[in-house]
Amino acid sequence: MLAKLNTFALVGIDALPVEVEVDASAGLPKTVLVGLPEMAVKESVHRIERALANLGYGRHPGRTVINLAPADLPKSAGGFDLPIALGLLVATGQLLPEQLKDFASVGELALDGSVRPVKGALSMAMAAAGRKVPKLLVPAANAREAAVVQEVAVFGVAGLADAVGILSGQLDAEPVASNIEELFRTLNTYDVDFSDVRGQEFAKRALIVAASGGHNVLMIGSPGTGKTMLARRLPTIMPPLTPPESLSTTRIYSALGRLKADEPLLATRPFRDPHHTISDAGMVGGGNPPAPGEISLAHNGVLFLDELPEFHRRSLEVLRQPLEHGSVTISRALTSTTFPASFLLVASMNPCPCGYLGDTRHQCKCSPTQIERYMGRISGPLLDRIDLHIEVPAVPFQELSAQADGTSSAGMREQVDRARRVQRARFGADSHRLNAQMSSRQMRKYCALDEAGKGLLKQAMEDLGLSARAHDRILRVARTIADLEGSGEVQQGHVTEAIGYRSLDRKLWAR
Repeated sequence: MLAKLNTFALVGIDALPVEVEVDASAGLPKTVLVGLPEMAVKESVHRIERALANLGYGRHPGRTVINLAPADLPKSAGGFDLPIALGLLVATGQLLPEQLKDFASVGELALDGSVRPVKGALSMAMAAAGRKVPKLLVPAANAREAAVVQEVAVFGVAGLADAVGILSGQLDAEPVASNIEELFRTLNTYDVDFSDVRGQEFAKRALIVAASGGHNVLMIGSPGTGKTMLARRLPTIMPPLTPPESLSTTRIYSALGRLKADEPLLATRPFRDPHHTISDAGMVGGGNPPAPGEISLAHNGVLFLDELPEFHRRSLEVLRQPLEHGSVTISRALTSTTFPASFLLVASMNPCPCGYLGDTRHQCKCSPTQIERYMGRISGPLLDRIDLHIEVPAVPFQELSAQADGTSSAGMREQVDRARRVQRARFGADSHRLNAQMSSRQMRKYCALDEAGKGLLKQAMEDLGLSARAHDRILRVARTIADLEGSGEVQQGHVTEAIGYRSLDRKLWAR
């Protein structure tokens, strides 16, 4: 007897449809699995047979052929166990074919028949909705995650017996309910706030500009000045995730199996801070099959690179294309995979190897050659892609010991929200675009300068030796500053402040 079932294979962060065909016929007892299965799938035959036996289901005494179609798609991981087991039950007459026609299923079986969680359940539920599959069986641990896709009725099963009971109608089960609004309301909280940071008002102002226009930031300062504290609190002043943003970010974490059990949906913007020993593959993604890297885990959030010059040169250079395009493509001999990577880059560094250049409290021990070599670890093209270079000085004792809190995240977020509303009105249908992503044509339209502003920018270009890319980034930052001020035109004062955020360019020129 031939049985056919629907399931999905996870490729990167996308779920592709797979049809499981099980044919039971006469012949010598043997089970054959075809359809380009990887080792984890080949081993599933033994798990499935023992799970069926331990639950008391009969085994076909003859030849069984299991095909996973399409045949040219590599199949990996253990999520095919449950659909194969159900197919075997249909092929041996222990389930009726019509009982499975509205269902897709996914899950890994244990030897006792229990169902273990799988990666990518959210992507699979989204794929089921796209293919108009009305019902989906998933492991109970993945049920809340998959139920976020409300176009599909999701049933969580703890074991194979539960799946059989639901399909046969012997078990009265209701689909898992999910209230996205309630999830956002309960999960959209941060445990840090900018009020914890005393002083550093100039840095806070720069971070408001960065969050308002989507501008990348580099903070330069001695150890202990609060660079990491500032970076960790940046997501708290960014607008809340929209449902589409949340889904696109959550499916990345789902595909890697990094969703928390009590957090089926990401409601706060991610903050990623990889160690400086990370490889280029760990940064942008890689492997076989390709998996997302840190820049994709930071999608719609913040990627923080602490001690920027300590990162391997190659790990930094691979950031260039994602910073420009908001995505990264991993190419292999037979295929390529694209992962979303639209993030706000925040980096920090010391002014010199010892960290105390320009610090009035400590004496710098570095020679000019050592400082040049240290700064040379960061390429010019990468620095050009960072809009704001700001100095973070040591905080005086009077500010550290003050009883009053610093500027709060709520107050800073109000300014960011106002500037974002201006940008949404400006870009209209392309409302997801921020000032940092303005095209050349849009810059000519929205960043026009008067004669005073042009003269100031020309002088800065000549004195600092800025590139054309740096010129454009100054204009984009000036446009954001104007939006924060509620000004329709970019004025000289806005350009002055934008140039003031090019601290590293001024230092390089001075040397």
